[in-house]
Amino acid sequence: MAERTAAPAVYRRTEPRAGREDTTSTYAVLLTRIRTAGLLGRRTGWYWGLIGVLTALLVVTGGAFAVLGGSWWQLVVAGVLGVLFTQFAFLSHEAAHRQVFASHHWNDRAARYVGTFLTGVSYAWWMNKHTRHHANPNTVGKDPDISFDAISFRPEDAARRTGFLRALVRVQGYAFFPMLLVEGVNLHWQSIRTYADRGVVKHRWAEGSVFVGRFVLYVGAVFWFLPVGIGFAFLGVQLAVFGFCMGIAFAPNHKGMPIIEPGQRVDFFSRQVLTSRDINGARWVEFAMGGLNHQVEHHLFPSMARPNLRAARVVVRQYCLEQGVPYTETSLVRSYAIVVRSLNEVGLSAADPFDCPVAQRFR
Repeated sequence: MAERTAAPAVYRRTEPRAGREDTTSTYAVLLTRIRTAGLLGRRTGWYWGLIGVLTALLVVTGGAFAVLGGSWWQLVVAGVLGVLFTQFAFLSHEAAHRQVFASHHWNDRAARYVGTFLTGVSYAWWMNKHTRHHANPNTVGKDPDISFDAISFRPEDAARRTGFLRALVRVQGYAFFPMLLVEGVNLHWQSIRTYADRGVVKHRWAEGSVFVGRFVLYVGAVFWFLPVGIGFAFLGVQLAVFGFCMGIAFAPNHKGMPIIEPGQRVDFFSRQVLTSRDINGARWVEFAMGGLNHQVEHHLFPSMARPNLRAARVVVRQYCLEQGVPYTETSLVRSYAIVVRSLNEVGLSAADPFDCPVAQRFR
């Protein structure tokens, strides 16, 4: 089904639709079909091939960095590194979901240490946040991805803004993508806060040591080989590209989709499908987004290997048609337009909370 709405609806149905299978068995039937099709099997060879390609590209990029010396062409190298770090972040995300290896130990170590070292993003922080998101996508009070932050996802949150943020929230859709240029800095900052927090952090010292070692080696190399001015520009470009690439991969997945209010009872199958959006397109879209363009399937089967998601999409889409559950998919460009329009409409509610465009759309 193509995307038709821009602003986020509010999901209110609490009982199964007439003619639908019992909500407990709905997902079980789909799971059986997916398992029968062999789509839950491991694709370790495919992942080793991807790891090999990305590692080779990283080595070549490092060689270019060493050869170019104090040239401003290093900013091109910085941009390439930002893209490569994003791809390694996708791999870390997949290892955290147990997609890459059959061994829990291998997946955990790859995501916790290799992922943290190559991307500079805390595995402990990411897992805490991402696990809560997967359990309750777009659910108020439970999904940290729609919590009260720099961007408002609900009219109620937009209306609470004051000062500069009140002005910003009215055009937050247009500001959203430029803001992603500082998302790389934010990801590193959240990681630092996690390790410095006094609460319980699993493997704090081991993982934190890898995190610190990464920045000592990386930043040290930058300023050892480059003049100070070029060094700061190098880090700025790399962080901007990394944050932007991460943001544009995750942004289309749930923004502008229905939001589940507190107390609403929604079965697992419906919750994952209704709040997620798939992005159609060629294989390059799948590579650029790390398989996250198959967001519906990823949420239904978090441990499914990336190469199997495209085939699973056909099965899931047909099953949603049989069950009468809307399956949302659209193009990459249109998804970005929807995100911008949706966030702007939410932000406009701050101007007049009694004439909210979002509320008007869904009355």
